[in-house]
Amino acid sequence: MKGRPELYTSYAQDMAFLNTRPKRTWTGALVVVALLVPFAITDDLLMLLATGFVAAIGAIGLNIATGYAGQVSLGHAFFLAIGAYTGAALSGDPDGRVLGFGVTSLPVWLLASGLVAGLAGLVVAPIAVRLRGLYLAIVTLGLVFLGEHVFREWTSLTGGPGVGRPAAVPELFGVRLDRPSEFFSGPQQLYLLMFVLLVIFAVLARNLVRSRIGRAFAAVRDRDLAAAVIGVDLTRYKALAFAVSSFYAGVAGSLLFVVNGFFDPGSFGLLLSVQYIAMVLIGGAGTISGAIMGALFITLLPRITRELPTVLPFISADATGAVTVFQVEAVLYGLLIVVFLIVEPRGLFGIWVRVRNYWRTWPFSY
Repeated sequence: MKGRPELYTSYAQDMAFLNTRPKRTWTGALVVVALLVPFAITDDLLMLLATGFVAAIGAIGLNIATGYAGQVSLGHAFFLAIGAYTGAALSGDPDGRVLGFGVTSLPVWLLASGLVAGLAGLVVAPIAVRLRGLYLAIVTLGLVFLGEHVFREWTSLTGGPGVGRPAAVPELFGVRLDRPSEFFSGPQQLYLLMFVLLVIFAVLARNLVRSRIGRAFAAVRDRDLAAAVIGVDLTRYKALAFAVSSFYAGVAGSLLFVVNGFFDPGSFGLLLSVQYIAMVLIGGAGTISGAIMGALFITLLPRITRELPTVLPFISADATGAVTVFQVEAVLYGLLIVVFLIVEPRGLFGIWVRVRNYWRTWPFSY
């Protein structure tokens, strides 16, 4: 109503996607800034941001299972690997040294990557739905080690350790998006592609968690026994959470290495799963915006740690020193998870909410 922007006269109005003018304004401003960024920064930063956008898609998927449905998963790297190899195999050269089918159309291999990973999630779901907490985490952790063995030995698909294979080919309507065009450079096109895909998958996820399914996820997360009492089918919704999470992981996995164009079985170890857990917990579990914030934060973190050897001489930039930047990064992931869980459980999103609420009532912020 005019003069009362937050007075809603219907439930649908209250549940609208962007239900206030400030939300619409800030969202529009962020989109405009994101679309202008490719013309203002260097190509290496564009590729880093594009990687962050892809990581955000995967983090949103993990957040659906862990943050919204309460199903702790340490096996996200396994589903990322399934998506990566599905996309690479479909778009790969049929006459190449590794398995390829020559289907280079991006929508085809992207959707197939998500569906194959989602199917794998459904296969795991019957086991996972019978467990919770630490037991579920251990089972999903086992998937990472199982996947490492399978992909290391399946050399006709993966190329083998230390050799690897080319990533999926980003071709849309016959145009290679990783190569310069008449108007944009390759990094600019990849950045814009990843940004558009992130917006699409973030909106889909936001609508999902606002629906009846999302409310069922929240009920299972808060207290599965109480959810069962009120009529929530635990098996169905836990399996659905794993399937949707795995679908997002598959999509992210197929896109994750398009930026650098190459990957091998060693890319999908336990550290990758830990990174995605860090994205969710640092950004804010149970929020789509938090998953995006956490993904961008973790993706940009190595850019900072790579500069540490110039400031701290005892840290080495390669494996020759006693302390390397890679070890520092692994320690930081764990340290940041602990700090955020203790100091700010809602993550970066919680910090943003506190800042927003402060200025919303300023100068009467008591």
